[in-house]
Amino acid sequence: MKDDVLIFLIYLFLLLCVGLYFSRKASKSPNSYLLGDRKVGPAVTALTMQSTSMSGFMFLGGPALAFQHGWYAMMYAIGDAGGGIINLSVLGKRMRRMSELLGALSPIEYLEKRFKSAAVRIVGSIIATVFLFAYVFAQFLAAGKALESLTGWKYEWAVVVGVGVIVIYTVAGGYLAVVWTDFFQALVMLVGVACILVVAFVHVGGLSGLNQSLGEMDPSYLSIWGEDYIYYGQWGVILGSSLIYMIGYMGLPHVVVRHMSMESTKTVKSATLWSAIYNQLFAYSPYLLGLVGIVLLPNLSDPEMVIPTLAYTFFPGVVAALLLSAVMAAIMSTSDSILMQAGTILSRDVYQRFINKKANPTKMILISRLSILFAGITGILVAVIQPPKVFDLVVFAFGTMGNSFMVPYIAAVYWKKANSTGVLCSMIGGGITNILWTALDWQAITGLHPFLAGLFISVIGMIIGNLFGNPPTSDMEEIFEEAKGPRRLPKKVEQNIAQDIAPEARVISDFMKHKPSVQGVQR
Repeated sequence: MKDDVLIFLIYLFLLLCVGLYFSRKASKSPNSYLLGDRKVGPAVTALTMQSTSMSGFMFLGGPALAFQHGWYAMMYAIGDAGGGIINLSVLGKRMRRMSELLGALSPIEYLEKRFKSAAVRIVGSIIATVFLFAYVFAQFLAAGKALESLTGWKYEWAVVVGVGVIVIYTVAGGYLAVVWTDFFQALVMLVGVACILVVAFVHVGGLSGLNQSLGEMDPSYLSIWGEDYIYYGQWGVILGSSLIYMIGYMGLPHVVVRHMSMESTKTVKSATLWSAIYNQLFAYSPYLLGLVGIVLLPNLSDPEMVIPTLAYTFFPGVVAALLLSAVMAAIMSTSDSILMQAGTILSRDVYQRFINKKANPTKMILISRLSILFAGITGILVAVIQPPKVFDLVVFAFGTMGNSFMVPYIAAVYWKKANSTGVLCSMIGGGITNILWTALDWQAITGLHPFLAGLFISVIGMIIGNLFGNPPTSDMEEIFEEAKGPRRLPKKVEQNIAQDIAPEARVISDFMKHKPSVQGVQR
């Protein structure tokens, strides 16, 4: 067995050990298995959110996009760099409070309880299940391609081994196994890509040398309009490319569930700082390596193999294998989270809600595990039979879920009068728009990115739909106000109160000074 293959097997074995370690804790209750008892700290929250968000796309699809279009790809990187910060800042505290007040264990259940509508849960479950599966299939494809390239195994066996490990530790350890393996893998991703980037920059003469070489090969690589200026003047495409990752994370169920599992609202501040630091160090690097690939690997047949090829070009086999654990880390950290969320939706939002409302905790955990196993096996079959491009599938699934859920999640905590009709119009309208815009290539006709088009329709659907249907109940409005958290009185009101009670305060003070006997009695 080659040394670099052995490195990967050891890495996979360590992840299995993590899953088995948390399996006992995960079996205590559905709250433990699905949300880790809401006791996840700031560093783990931030890094699991980032590694879950970024996926295998960052090591395969992202570099491929840069390899094909040059600096245009940085529009996606800019969004990625700020996505986690915006997500935590906008939703973090309020979603954490409200989900606990509502007793919700999944992001879809959260929407049903917030808007008191079974229809919201049914539509949300369908959209989430279909596109979480599509998203995880893309990760399985990436896992197969990565392991095939790095180990020399046949693609089919690479898929089975790579995905099998992910499924096993997710089924066994539940949510805690997922977040802790994600935390570890986020660090692996950062170290791996940083080492490759440093050596790559040495070979191309740094950023200035890279840009000079790109300009000599094709000046359009240096523009934001893509190779051959394909998107010239299409600001709707450029803006959508940044927004999809900048704000789209707020619509992904497997990402926003991190808000629900935080230890407390105080976790948000530190988690935001962790996220900001990590994003700036990591988010741009894979795209920069894609640009390096244009210069150093001009004859590369598969653009998605830029980073693996550079790693084996610059480093000996064993060292390259260690660094390329980052590729598997990115893939696995997203796959396990999506599988976990798919299992949660199928068990909590479908089985317990509509099939067996009296399911006990033991049965709920069993159904969750079987659902994850089912999703994993289905994903393996799809990945083996029909492997599409990772980039296309990720952006499609990401955009559809973002357009379906982002506006409802934001409205749930910022718009007291939002109702279920508005949410249904927003989810269906936004999701369908993204699907049609992508399938019919309306971007080419309109110059508008599918995510941006879906966002417009989702917002319009929320506003117009909210004119119909029943308004929120008084008890829900009270929960909404409580979810805002403790609020101080306006400064002017505080000053007026202080002025009003000042005379009484002075009288009491004088009284206490001149009446020692009274003070003695009080003691």
